[in-house]
Amino acid sequence: MTPEKLRRLERLEKVARTMDANFRVPGTGIRFGWDSILGLVPFLGDVATAGPAGFILLEAHRMGAPTGLKLRMAGNIGMDVVVGTVPLLGDLLDVAFKANRRNTALLRRHLEREDREQSAAGRVE
Repeated sequence: MTPEKLRRLERLEKVARTMDANFRVPGTGIRFGWDSILGLVPFLGDVATAGPAGFILLEAHRMGAPTGLKLRMAGNIGMDVVVGTVPLLGDLLDVAFKANRRNTALLRRHLEREDREQSAAGRVE
């Protein structure tokens, strides 16, 4: 992975961590982020949290993610938005689903796999 792609990926992972796992419920392993907090505001919170999620998807596109990966990431965002619209239950499920972290993990795996394949073919960037 090029240093530029690694830097961009790390920035996306920081956004994902802030949105999905920035805080911890004391005495538990439960983590939540601004996505869960903003999601408590009906409709507007869910719309607001779609912005950072969309940014992660846009950056994945700019980094050359294939269409299948981008569709899977969009599905995660859609699931997060739809589930988030269900009062209370949606907020609880939102804490567990963590779409942004799922998406950055998918992108990291793709970039690492791409790097391994290029190295195996002798085309190290």
